[in-house]
Amino acid sequence: MTAEQLVLVGGLWTDAPVWSEVVAGLAERGRQAVPVTLPVGAGATLSDQVDAVLAAVDAAPGRSVVVGHSAACTLAWLAADARPDRVATVVLIGGFPQADGAAYAEFFAIEDGFMPFPGWAPFDGPDAADLDEPARRAFEAAAVPVPEGVARGVVRLTDERRYGVPVVLICPEFTPAQAREWLDAGELPELARAEHLDLVDIDSGHWPMLTRPAELAGLLAATGR
Repeated sequence: MTAEQLVLVGGLWTDAPVWSEVVAGLAERGRQAVPVTLPVGAGATLSDQVDAVLAAVDAAPGRSVVVGHSAACTLAWLAADARPDRVATVVLIGGFPQADGAAYAEFFAIEDGFMPFPGWAPFDGPDAADLDEPARRAFEAAAVPVPEGVARGVVRLTDERRYGVPVVLICPEFTPAQAREWLDAGELPELARAEHLDLVDIDSGHWPMLTRPAELAGLLAATGR
């Protein structure tokens, strides 16, 4: 059976190049990966970003594994909701899908129509512990402000067939045991209804595509075969 294409969707403030080393690692393992360039210009909306992910899914010759990082876990889940027959697996890295009716990612201050990278203080601790100073400076230099229409966009989920799409949750700055506790406590309602959910550990901070790209590529290469 031919392995599915991987569609890679970066989280807040990142763009397609954040996946460069992961894409190379996947290619070495015989897997094709397409990093999505999300619309981030003034006036871009959450719907625009969902459409960009769906365009990559629709362009694949077969089904796709859709990988979302951090806030973009919701984008990956929205793709499964919109294309449950074309999304073979959803992989979530360091994040969880928002529920229907929630704001996509209204986490930090909006300035002049955008949510800029807020600096490292909010990520002090396990999130950024494995990013050294050069890596942090490089991240800041490449950080793409998030349009207000994306950050404050309202999540709309309409097709319960999404719960039948297998989900892999890769746990970087938290452990699978912690994720299981959150599930049991009812804090992750969308994942709690997933019919097939695997929890996978990776020893990294919040951005394993930057700090553990080879290991992350190995985990992703094992999905959708």
